[in-house]
Amino acid sequence: MKHQSDFTPDLQLAYDADLRALDAAKKEWLHCSVAERIALLQAVKDALMPVAQGWAETAARKKRLAPNSPLAGEEWISGPYAVMGMCNGLMHTLSQIKDKAYLRHLPTRELPNGQTAVRVVPHSIWDRLLLSGVKADIWMQRGITPANLKDHAASIYDTPPEKQTGKVALVLGAGNIAAISPLDAFQKLFLENQVVILKMNPVNDYLTGYLRTALKPLIDRNVLRVVKGDGAAGAYLTQHPLVQDIHITGAGATHDAIVWGTGEEGARNKAAGTPKNPRHVTSELGAVCPTIVVPGPWTKADIRFQAEHIATQKLHNSGFNCVAVQSLILPKGWDKADKLMKEVARVMGEHAKREAYYPGAETRLADFASHAEGEAALSRGPGVPPCYVADMERGDTEWLRSQEVFAPALGTKHLEAGDAESYLRAAIAWANDNLYGTLGGNILIHPATMRKIGRKRFEEIIAEFRYGTIAVNAWTGLGFLLAPVPWGGFAGATLADVQSGIGTVHNSFMLEDTERTVVEAPWAPFPRNLLSGRFTLLPRPPWFISNRRQDKIGKLLTRFQYKPGWLKLPRIFLNALLG
Repeated sequence: MKHQSDFTPDLQLAYDADLRALDAAKKEWLHCSVAERIALLQAVKDALMPVAQGWAETAARKKRLAPNSPLAGEEWISGPYAVMGMCNGLMHTLSQIKDKAYLRHLPTRELPNGQTAVRVVPHSIWDRLLLSGVKADIWMQRGITPANLKDHAASIYDTPPEKQTGKVALVLGAGNIAAISPLDAFQKLFLENQVVILKMNPVNDYLTGYLRTALKPLIDRNVLRVVKGDGAAGAYLTQHPLVQDIHITGAGATHDAIVWGTGEEGARNKAAGTPKNPRHVTSELGAVCPTIVVPGPWTKADIRFQAEHIATQKLHNSGFNCVAVQSLILPKGWDKADKLMKEVARVMGEHAKREAYYPGAETRLADFASHAEGEAALSRGPGVPPCYVADMERGDTEWLRSQEVFAPALGTKHLEAGDAESYLRAAIAWANDNLYGTLGGNILIHPATMRKIGRKRFEEIIAEFRYGTIAVNAWTGLGFLLAPVPWGGFAGATLADVQSGIGTVHNSFMLEDTERTVVEAPWAPFPRNLLSGRFTLLPRPPWFISNRRQDKIGKLLTRFQYKPGWLKLPRIFLNALLG
């Protein structure tokens, strides 16, 4: 049955009216003072908080989560919490934008390869308490030093408004994670000085009413419109004469259709290097993201915890994440590999009993199975599709390395492991040379193994890992949640070879010419970490699919982001410990 587009003449007229209003306000937005912008962000927080619960509960229901499921915490944390956190981050930066004063409080250091790293997490006392032990460094591109860092941050606030050109940007929203669309709009509004028409993805356009309420201060200012529409509606907007910039979160095929066109015409345009769409296009696209398991003296408790970690990397949001692990790299002959995989299967079966809600999942899983050979089906309970696991060296290896499945499917790759360092180097080289995309890569490595390699040499090694976010004993999805962290593919992509996208979003400190982010988290949770002498207050992270209290923690963290305060911490810590 052929799909009938909902792009009607009336909807076209509504789009045109919205774009005219935005176009009329684009120059005025350039003159909006810093104080007014801070007030607008505070107003967004005030408008968001009353609808946060309805937002999270509706998203959980639409994603077919069981009533009272702890997994509803995902919808709090990757929805209202993330948006609230970005408001706070932008307000902090804007409050110290004069002379870029906020940069003075960001520690910098020279990396072994000569690049500059900027420590952005922890930044506040709240970071040190709620994200205890988590660190995030932004690696700047070569040539950027502490001395000239100010020239590579918040540059639009250096240029007088009368010397800037106002623009209307189209943001094509993602259908999987609720915070993506509003955060992409914030990027255009506050970091690029552009007004925005945000077209929701049909998969989650049930959030439109909540976003229109939460973002009403920006809508009333005529610098934002939030609209619905299908693919035909999106195509109309990408070609609209009033749209000058486009940002898309989605698939590489959609990006290429916008830039080059479709079918034979698109192929000819791409081969000739002549885009059909001349607009400036930025993007965040998917990847066959790797997790590298480094051999070491893992205990039974380590295996249990890291199995929860790997299961989360795969099945958070039921596997519908651009940064979900799809290639698990394991050391060949390591005596703990089988135990780890058995524990991963147990965690998935116990904590990931949820439907594959995203459209097309069954077809993509069938494609994965048809290209794999001898795949195993890890059960997640009755009525729930299994997570398929396949050896990436059996079957159609080229397909398995180049196709993002965007569903509960996982490829495994076994590499020789003479010693931890040579294995890590080989795993990084294999990922770089074989896997599609550059969005996020994870490394799980025991602290004793890290000490044996040495911190300096370890940083030299990961400098070769070409991903926009690298997570060490963490999941790159954490980088998405951290407001100060730039989010996007590795620097250097082009329209012709877009990989995981061009440009970055989020990045509340407004750093420019970034190359990647390295996020590091504690190897073991509190209180077990005390035995290793590495103190952290972070228990089982609330984004783990195995956390039994993440729904309660997500709500409490959102309320904390709205109005931080010491009296709110005890309930957060109590639920975190019980999770």
